[in-house]
Parts: sequence; C-alpha cells; structure tokens
Amino acid sequence: MLRAILTDIEGTTSSIRFVKDVLFPYAARALPDYLRVHAHEPEIQALIHDSAAQAGLPADDLEAVIRQLLRWIAEDRKVTALKALQGMVWAAGYANGDYRAHVYEDAWRRLRDWAAQGLDLYVYSSGSVQAQQLFFRHSEHGDLTPLFKGYFDTTTGPKQEAASYRSICAALDLPPAEVLFLSDTVAELDAARAAGLHTCWLQRPGDFDAQAA
Repeated sequence: MLRAILTDIEGTTSSIRFVKDVLFPYAARALPDYLRVHAHEPEIQALIHDSAAQAGLPADDLEAVIRQLLRWIAEDRKVTALKALQGMVWAAGYANGDYRAHVYEDAWRRLRDWAAQGLDLYVYSSGSVQAQQLFFRHSEHGDLTPLFKGYFDTTTGPKQEAASYRSICAALDLPPAEVLFLSDTVAELDAARAAGLHTCWLQRPGDFDAQAA
C-alpha cells in the first residue's frame, strides 16, 4: 500500500521551459551583482568558497568565480553551491513579483487530491530545498507548500543513484515499497526502482522539445 509520493519538478509537475526560459536567464542576469553586493555575508562567502574549490579557482577572485558560475548556469550543471545561490537570487525575483512558478493544471489538482486522501507528499529535485519551497509557494495556483511534508535536493545524493532514494526512504522512515516516485527522466526512475520504490514516468509532449533544445 502506498503511503507517500515523491515527485520531481521539471517536466513532471512543471514545464521545463519555465526553468530554462525564465528562471535560468533571470539568475544569469542577477547573480553577478547579487554576489558583488552580498559577498561579505558568511553564508554567501561559504558558497563562493565551495564554488571556487570545485572549479579550482582562488576563493578571493570573485570575478573569476562569477564567470564560472555563469558557465555552469549555461551548461545546466547540478552544482550544489550554484543551486543554493540561484535559490537566493530567485527568492528576490519571486518577492518582487517578477514571475510566478508554472505548475501544470492537472499536477496541482492531483497533488491536492492525494494530500486530501492522506498520502504524504515530498519533493526531490536538483534545485535546492530553498528553491523548491519558493517555487511552490509562488506558483500560478497560489501557495502549494501546505501540500508537502518535506523536500530533498542533491545534498541527499545524485538523482540517478539508487543510494539517494534509499536515503530518502530512511529519512521518511518508510519502506521503499510504500513510496511512489514521479519523474520525466528514465535514468532517475531506474535508480528509484533499483532502490525498491514504485515509479511512474511522466511524459509532457511540450517538454520533449525543451529537453532537446
């Protein structure tokens, strides 16, 4: 019997195009000035150091780190420090009302119905937990965060490794057989299935074009 549903975001609950055409360009435009203004703050400083270490750059060369972060954005790299910084920049965009997060009509209705039926809902995305919460708090359908019990990101582990899904189930204190994972990415579904979860492949026709672009 299923007790929990774990869902991806991009291509599953929401359009890949929103992330590629709205969020990524916004972060690329806003991130440089954001870092220049906030680089002295301890949390930002730590993320700059993490980014520099991963790229093999001097941590005190902020402009070089900025250029590297922009390259990672262009390459859609799943770098944990970058995802955290993007989340901070996106928070300002949401607060300013610059955009609202896209969520498919059928997705939010289904999530609402599942929550009403007593199923526990969780998110697992390559975006940071902060970015996930912002996304669903500022959706086109209003604040959807009350529907979710928790969030997981790449600090748990890569989405294409079975160990990540075992760790999530351990954190939920649920056997994998009682959890359903939703994604548009076959490699993620294969990893979740290898860990013992049920899986469902979401195919959004418009997003196949976005993935190929």
